[in-house]
Amino acid sequence: MISPLRTAAIGVGYLGRHHARILSSLPGTALVAVVDRNAARADEIAATVGTKALTRTDDLMNQVDAVTVAVPTEVHHQLAMPFLEAGISVLVEKPMARTLSEADEMIAMAARTGAILAVGHTERFNPAVDAARRVVTAPRFIEVHRLGTFPERSLDIDVVFDLMIHDLDVVLSLVNADVESIEAVGVPVLTPRVDIANARLRFANGCIANLTASRISRDRVRKIRFFQPASYVSVDYAAQKVEMWQLTLGNGGKPTIQAGDVSVTPDEPLKRELQDFVDAVVQRRQAGVTGEQGRRALALAQAITERMLGQPLGQSALTPSLARPISISSIG
Repeated sequence: MISPLRTAAIGVGYLGRHHARILSSLPGTALVAVVDRNAARADEIAATVGTKALTRTDDLMNQVDAVTVAVPTEVHHQLAMPFLEAGISVLVEKPMARTLSEADEMIAMAARTGAILAVGHTERFNPAVDAARRVVTAPRFIEVHRLGTFPERSLDIDVVFDLMIHDLDVVLSLVNADVESIEAVGVPVLTPRVDIANARLRFANGCIANLTASRISRDRVRKIRFFQPASYVSVDYAAQKVEMWQLTLGNGGKPTIQAGDVSVTPDEPLKRELQDFVDAVVQRRQAGVTGEQGRRALALAQAITERMLGQPLGQSALTPSLARPISISSIG
């Protein structure tokens, strides 16, 4: 592997500017360029992080070993595929693509050329989620609330793909079972797309997850709660805090409840995600969130959207047809 690892940030808007900031500071890497079709924006961020600005991704092909892609979902596939075909590793933000067929093509291309394909499910790298993973062993009921104020970004997708998909990925990583059934409702309030949604998932092992996501709330809430035999675990993503209540037997076998914080070492999730991506490229190993895992979250998000629209599973809510039909079995 070339040292330092040559990287570039494609798309330096709301989130991409943080990709550029972090990539410019990671040890063992060199941020070759930032790319944005808005030349003024590219110039601004490039000056901030000390690199050059480009408006075309074609100019990067012989200059980089790895890129991150933080652009509207509709062009993820279009921008990522040429790099994957050239054997250049790619971290693409969530949702990884518009459709499962696009996701499949990205996964297949990465496998063919040996490029690392990672998906930006940042909450998987939240230290609070890592801490919860140590104590969440057999969840039977999961309650999720991800509420935010109205954004000025990501209005090309509905709230399931914008916000809920974070928690879908976390839940899928913690429940070792396939999804058996879905109930869902969504309401477009301020945009033509769904702005507030609720989904109830039943897994084959009996676990039920109830997820609510909103981008029209007054307050910002990002919490997930796990209920399992003899214990309850509460995770605050934003505060990076984990609390646990546990049933224990005291003197004489009398049950008592012990409560306390689970140890968390605070850190920036995006920094941990990008460090993992860089390490995966250098070490030639899988990324923390692989293309296959990103596809699984996308499949579930699309299935939830279909349920909200009253469509039978098997037809995409985003496009008329797919190379591989969506079904509950394909989520697993």
